[in-house]
Amino acid sequence: MSLLKNLFRSGKKDQPDLLKDYSSLHTDFHSHLIPAVDDGSQSDEDSLALLQGLSSLGFKKVITTPHIMSDYFRNGPENILPGRDHLRALCATHHIPLEVDAAAEYYMDEGFIAKINSEPLLTLGDKYLLFEISYINPPDNILRAVFDMKVKGYKPLLAHPERYPFWYGKFKAYEELKEHDVFFQINTISLAGYYGPGAKKIAERMIDAGMVNFVGSDMHHARHLEALRKTLNEKYLAKLVAKGILNNTL
Repeated sequence: MSLLKNLFRSGKKDQPDLLKDYSSLHTDFHSHLIPAVDDGSQSDEDSLALLQGLSSLGFKKVITTPHIMSDYFRNGPENILPGRDHLRALCATHHIPLEVDAAAEYYMDEGFIAKINSEPLLTLGDKYLLFEISYINPPDNILRAVFDMKVKGYKPLLAHPERYPFWYGKFKAYEELKEHDVFFQINTISLAGYYGPGAKKIAERMIDAGMVNFVGSDMHHARHLEALRKTLNEKYLAKLVAKGILNNTL
């Protein structure tokens, strides 16, 4: 009996402690905080509440990433960078100790493919290019887009791969993307089941496989902020941080 007790104690001891806050991540690099440019914050009041919430959770820096979609959110440096400056001013005025920067979350449509080859794109850190794909059907040309990004010197960074249900039964699809040097960013709140059990399960499997390079809030509104707080109770978040493979200190 004593041997069994020691084994159980050993197993528990090997598990990383739950996180108390997000200070060990330092940076939240995927969010929608600029007012009224996409489906995220719609006002200064919204942005202030989210910025204050992220700061209270231990983040030191945010890199906000508005959607860019050819037919819907026609954003670009001309309005995203002034929006970044507006958030910086809000933080300064309201004494919120957050460093603020901005990039973008590009939707992989025909417009995105054209942009890769025709204009400088907004990137994170060392030229990480954050992009997302349709939630309904896998794009036939994703590997061609990845190739084009790499030729132009970008590092392809796929947003929330755990939210594409057409790959849940095809883990090989994730492995193939990794073989083509695609970086993965999962949404933190996926680990608490916010997007359903399928997203949670596949996110955990990717963590076990060492595939996750970044974790971000994908913050749009106050419900995401509350879910982010709850995710601190998830053992897979602590496990991911303990692996030491995250690049969140951009």
